[in-house]
Amino acid sequence: MENVVNNFWENKKVLVTGHTGFKGSWLSLWLQQLNAKVIGLALDPNTSPNLFTAANVAENMIDVRGDIRDAQTLFSVIQKHEPEIIIHMAAQPLVRYSYSNPVETYMTNVMGTVHLLEAVRQHACVRAVVNVTTDKCYENKEWHWGYREDEPMGGHDPYSNSKGCAELVTTAYRKSYFKKLGLASARAGNVIGGGDWSEDRLLPDIINSCISKKTLQIRYPNATRPWQHVLEPLSGYLHLAQLLYSSPEKYSEAWNFGPDDSDAKPVEWIVKETFKCWGGNPTMEIIPSPDLHEATFLKLDCSKAQARLGWKPRWNIQQALASTVEWYKAFHAEKNMKEETLKQIKNFIEG
Repeated sequence: MENVVNNFWENKKVLVTGHTGFKGSWLSLWLQQLNAKVIGLALDPNTSPNLFTAANVAENMIDVRGDIRDAQTLFSVIQKHEPEIIIHMAAQPLVRYSYSNPVETYMTNVMGTVHLLEAVRQHACVRAVVNVTTDKCYENKEWHWGYREDEPMGGHDPYSNSKGCAELVTTAYRKSYFKKLGLASARAGNVIGGGDWSEDRLLPDIINSCISKKTLQIRYPNATRPWQHVLEPLSGYLHLAQLLYSSPEKYSEAWNFGPDDSDAKPVEWIVKETFKCWGGNPTMEIIPSPDLHEATFLKLDCSKAQARLGWKPRWNIQQALASTVEWYKAFHAEKNMKEETLKQIKNFIEG
């Protein structure tokens, strides 16, 4: 991790949108550890408990509440704080929620991205922008090989489709306006890690089942996903932002950050392995799935990031699950979760 852990980030002004979310909280703590000047723009955390509060993420950063659907809010934050680097993570991130709330999903994920890039276009202080999207932005053909960055955008459900739209928006702004500014999109796999309590997410559901000793209900036991610890894609975003800052013309494009192929596992395998890590005798049952489309097979080809960025995953799926379970056990033992989270970042960096 020497390509991230160096003096580059010290005193850099970094705006993280969505900093109160699961991934945003981990990233904000990592940037604080790198001595960056972190500004966060987000809504209030949408679950209780949540990582942002549990790890006291706001302590060493500028914490701003605002909605990216409001263009003036983004303009004002950038004008006031003059960030040099922006990592755009604010989003409506849930597939099932998007079926019930498609307008909110498109407004947040598509127009929120437009608002951000339009604000960036009007402020010369910004040198690099990483727009975080998802592995689900691709037109999923249920292939058993990974999608490459030049595959067509698509998305069956409103969430996935909105992220494909956000990718197209990013490309249009890059080609139309940003000749010298570094602008890239980053597509990650299914992230896991401590501090996620989001509804309809597999790992939080498994952990809740272990704690409550209630039977876990799963809908798609054979659905295969590119699982990875949250720190894996975050390391890619940080490294990419650093390269965009110094060589925008070379790295302003789309990048996949996913696990090795061997870590693309079915849901049922993840459940059983997490149960083993937790201990005890948790149980699960398979329930009928609602009449909502969900991809069966999804993998990313990350060979471009490995070849051109020098990025590669560090923890395999067993390490990722063990660290996730360790975090939740520490939380329920009422340990200092800021210290525990920073310790996991340190362990990841040191490999």
